[in-house]
Amino acid sequence: MGRRTVTTSLSTARSSPRLVPVSDHAPDLQPRAARSGPGQQRIGVLGGTFDPPHLGHLWLATLAADEANLDRVLLVPAAQPPHKRRRSISHAADRAAMTRLAVANDPRLDVSLVELERDGPSYTVDTLEALQAQHPDVEMVLIMAADSLAAIDTRREPDRLLELARWAAGPRPGWPLPSRAELTARFGRAAGRIQLLAGPALDISASHVRRRVAAGRSIRYLVPRAVEEFITERRLYRH
Repeated sequence: MGRRTVTTSLSTARSSPRLVPVSDHAPDLQPRAARSGPGQQRIGVLGGTFDPPHLGHLWLATLAADEANLDRVLLVPAAQPPHKRRRSISHAADRAAMTRLAVANDPRLDVSLVELERDGPSYTVDTLEALQAQHPDVEMVLIMAADSLAAIDTRREPDRLLELARWAAGPRPGWPLPSRAELTARFGRAAGRIQLLAGPALDISASHVRRRVAAGRSIRYLVPRAVEEFITERRLYRH
């Protein structure tokens, strides 16, 4: 899929828009290679505030793409995460721009603004239903880390989430993945739709990145270089 240089669609909220390489409008869900091959496409969906996107996000997306045989992974920045209402988050325009910069050089990763373009809280079940309606012939795989899987029953309609998409759960330091027996005890036969990803876990969090920026410390090798430059240019996270 060709790329062009445009300003982010949310750039009206920013004083000096930065040119950001993005794909044209909504992501083209056909794989960039072997488009005409048979079989249902498998698209991963990784949501988050991405405030900022860091290498842990990109590694989880890449691990899922490899282990779950995904054609593409969509990173979906949240508008109003219900579980983070007590913390102020950066403007949607900045988070969308950083996420686009983070994936710009990886042909398997793309960005969807489906949550930023929708009013109200960002519930994953609504996002999956919207994506399924847009792309009924695509099999969705919801990607999450082990901590999100452990808290899945705090999400809206977790059983509906498993009906709408298979899950791919990756490792996170300090959060062991559940056993197959534990998954079966909770989800029954539907537990077969949950894949546990094997691979190294990166101990990086967005809150840690923000704290380092606020303290004037380096974030090199924690976020993509383009994201680091954007944070510096926009003076984000400096309180």
